[in-house]
Amino acid sequence: MVIAATPDISFLIPAYNAADTLAECLASLQQQTQSNWQAVVIDDGSTDRTWEVLEGIARTDSRIRLARQPNAGAAAARNHAARLASASLLCMLDADDWLDPTFIESMQPVADDASPPVLAYCDYRRVAPGGRLLRVEQAPILTGDAAKREFSSFCALAIHTVVFPKSLFELLGGMDETLQTGEEWDLWLRMAFAGAEFRHVDKCLAFYRMKAGSLSGDPVKLVRDAVRVTTKAQALQMQQGLSAGGPETGWITPPVSQLRMLAWVVAAKLDPTLDTAALAALLPGMPDAAGYENLFAGVILHGLQTGLFIDRADGLIDVLDKWRPTFLSLIQLIQKHSMPGAGRKIIEAVSWHISAANPLRSFTLGNVQVISVSSATLITRIPKAEPSDTLIMHAMSGEQHVGSFVGPLWGDLSIRAQIRLIMHEMQAEEHLQMPPTLVYARSWTREALRGYRTFGGLIIKSGRRRGRLERLLVRVGRSALLATAPGDKQDNDARLSEILRDSEHRLAPRFRNSPKPRSQKRKQAAPAQSEEEYWEHMFERPDPWNYISVYEQVKYAQTLSLIPEGIEKALELACAEGIFTEKLAPKVARLTATDISQRAIDRAIKRCRDHGNVELHVLDFVKSDVPPEQDLVICSEVLYYMKDEEMLAAVCRKMAAAVKPGGYLITAHAHIRQDEPGRTGFDWGHPFGVETIKRVFAAQAGLALEETIDTELYAIHRFKKGAVANPALRIEAHGVPLDTDVAKHIICGPAGIGREAAWKTEVTTSVPILMYHRIAEDGPGALRRFRTPPEIFRKQMQFLRRQGYYSVTAQNLANLLRSGKPIQGRPVMLSFDDAYLDFQTNAYPILAENDFSADVFVVTDKVGGRSDWDSAHGEPAPLMSWLHIQDLHQKGISFGSHLASHTPASAMDNEALLAEAILSRDALQSRLGAPVASIALPYGGTDFRVPSILALAGYSVGFTTRPAKATFSDNFFALPRFEVRGDRPLEAFPELIGLPGAFIG
Repeated sequence: MVIAATPDISFLIPAYNAADTLAECLASLQQQTQSNWQAVVIDDGSTDRTWEVLEGIARTDSRIRLARQPNAGAAAARNHAARLASASLLCMLDADDWLDPTFIESMQPVADDASPPVLAYCDYRRVAPGGRLLRVEQAPILTGDAAKREFSSFCALAIHTVVFPKSLFELLGGMDETLQTGEEWDLWLRMAFAGAEFRHVDKCLAFYRMKAGSLSGDPVKLVRDAVRVTTKAQALQMQQGLSAGGPETGWITPPVSQLRMLAWVVAAKLDPTLDTAALAALLPGMPDAAGYENLFAGVILHGLQTGLFIDRADGLIDVLDKWRPTFLSLIQLIQKHSMPGAGRKIIEAVSWHISAANPLRSFTLGNVQVISVSSATLITRIPKAEPSDTLIMHAMSGEQHVGSFVGPLWGDLSIRAQIRLIMHEMQAEEHLQMPPTLVYARSWTREALRGYRTFGGLIIKSGRRRGRLERLLVRVGRSALLATAPGDKQDNDARLSEILRDSEHRLAPRFRNSPKPRSQKRKQAAPAQSEEEYWEHMFERPDPWNYISVYEQVKYAQTLSLIPEGIEKALELACAEGIFTEKLAPKVARLTATDISQRAIDRAIKRCRDHGNVELHVLDFVKSDVPPEQDLVICSEVLYYMKDEEMLAAVCRKMAAAVKPGGYLITAHAHIRQDEPGRTGFDWGHPFGVETIKRVFAAQAGLALEETIDTELYAIHRFKKGAVANPALRIEAHGVPLDTDVAKHIICGPAGIGREAAWKTEVTTSVPILMYHRIAEDGPGALRRFRTPPEIFRKQMQFLRRQGYYSVTAQNLANLLRSGKPIQGRPVMLSFDDAYLDFQTNAYPILAENDFSADVFVVTDKVGGRSDWDSAHGEPAPLMSWLHIQDLHQKGISFGSHLASHTPASAMDNEALLAEAILSRDALQSRLGAPVASIALPYGGTDFRVPSILALAGYSVGFTTRPAKATFSDNFFALPRFEVRGDRPLEAFPELIGLPGAFIG
């Protein structure tokens, strides 16, 4: 007999009518490389020979402890076993499963009864009836919050793959005996939320016996208990303030988790008598599967493979007729409660996974037809299977996979259609066999003669043209091969050509005849040759800086308030066109006003002609002397044009010298970010701003700062030539509203990074694309996530401006990504779906004042109307008219299509989607008089067909709602976007853009 010491680990084994498997289960413990273990086996009211078998085994091994109880279920039996266990570590082992001999050796050192407690877990394999080992089931990584997230949705670990501390088990009250299934899932969930740490042992150490007919258990119990566990998970999440769930967060909501279990049970059970609708009625509510299509595809595939004992996904093809009806019925149930197209996307994902496992196999599943062809021997016409409208075609050269096409299917695949797909879509023409026939030779000659000039010209050129000649020969060969290949009027290509012709004829005449807006081209001015020429150019048009704006007028009034009484002789430098001069004249006895520009002075003379005390003339005060003996010198908004601080100091000395003792010098200049990076200011490219100018003046002999008016954007200083006791400071507001040309240069808040600095020092390979809908305060409560209040939007744009971001349009972005080269600086694309009227009234002014452009995606049939697709939630919001859209287009806003009817693309058949995409693009181009190449799909609804259909409609870039940054590897017709949700706090925005924790106040 084996004598037991104090064990390192105790195995809790419930046994109910397990006479046939117990010996093998316990033998796997007796074969362990480490022998210091205990097995506590509870006979749970068995009616077979279980107890006799147990007694016989335990008689020779004291490490096996036995007990009996009336039948109470596995959870009660495990709790009973735990109370009898002697070790500090526990593992739960079912009586029909077994463990690898190195299980204890590998797992026991990892688990730890510490604080926090540590659980060890490993991978496992299912064993089919008859003993066939299936693939290894790899456990997920459960570090950090991942354990809470995963167990909130499903049971991520098999019961006998986990070793855990007994103290934690007891602390949590053991297993929930009211659960008939999923009791281990519930335990792992509670352990995760109790703060336990899960450590993965990357080995397959456990084996799970599958029994025909009872594999998935009772479907009703499985679904019912899944509802209970996921509801408990939601309560635990709320207690700890964790995410409410959603595709973009990684947390799966309880309704989706519950449907996940239902889908797995139905797929694994494959029982034609199972009432799926009754099973679904057990769920508190059926969720929308949109956004979770890949998740459900994986769950269903796992269930099918488990229930059918199939190791590889492509093995499902051999038994397609057995599972297809149940699968399609399940898809129909899911689609009934989901966004249109969700079921289609699940079918596509399942088809792709099966096909990818073996691209040599052909099959049809729902609307997807999967075809494998040999590129060397294209001899068979392939009929289009009904009701398929989506094609997955793999081209093989022997056993080598040479390319795939995924897209719409329009008709039968003739040999010509197959060749075109291989050549033009897969770019795998080198694997095609060129036929050595007379017909092919004639076609080759005919195609060559069509381009005889180019062909002949290349032949007589030097060897440098050899590459171009080779490419031409390839093109000629392609065309000849297509010309000789058999095709007909019902094949895929002919059917598509017919549909395109019909779509062209259906285009609305009103769009064809719409007047096109005129584009205004500006002449490029020649570069200035001198300072004088530069300033003369600046004054080609009157008031180039809008000095009559409220902003400038308030600044003038504040400047005038600093002028002391009794000024006899005053000098104004850089007076421009005399707008301030006219206001200053009544405040002084005599005024000399100067500027470097003759044009400016000429206008100032006209403006001040009624003021007899004003003398105006041209003066470059940098190069020339400044008139002396002044009681007052005023010089504003010009000193930051000095090239450096040395030049500034020289000019300031001149000005200070021109002031009489007891006289004054007043200057107003802006706060510049380069000068004061920690405060709101302008991003002008000047070397310094008001802070440096003040410091340099204060350093001049005899000058002292007497009074300051400081605003958020500029400061006005009055210096006195003489002693000053205590300088005065007045904090005042600047004038509003700000002119756009002023506002767009302002960066608000603390230090960030300038656009120019980011451009010079940073490159990126990914670009965030932000998706907005409405910029508005009010609207239906159910649509709160789609509304960003204007002031919140302003802070978001100010944040992007402060962090050095610059906007790119859809077409710019596509070009940048296609180049494959690192992108300079910090680009961002701002997109707005649906073309709401509040874009024009609320969003555009904020974009303009922060120097951003944007792309707006228009539902072309709804222009000038309302968002009737939202009518179920309340009063639909008004949309922009064509006049609004045309006006904004002239101001630099880009426009793209949001289709014509706002119908999800995945909900339309191929012909309807192609026709609507063409119609919408044509409407925009006709109204705007400019090319339109971008489209954002309503609801982000894309599928395998959509990119190819959009390309056929003339688009070159498309956007979805998948949350990620756009990268070089993305499909250009499925670029991802981050939704900026209006129901999230402002502080969430920096994290969305990739700068978590950055200031956004």
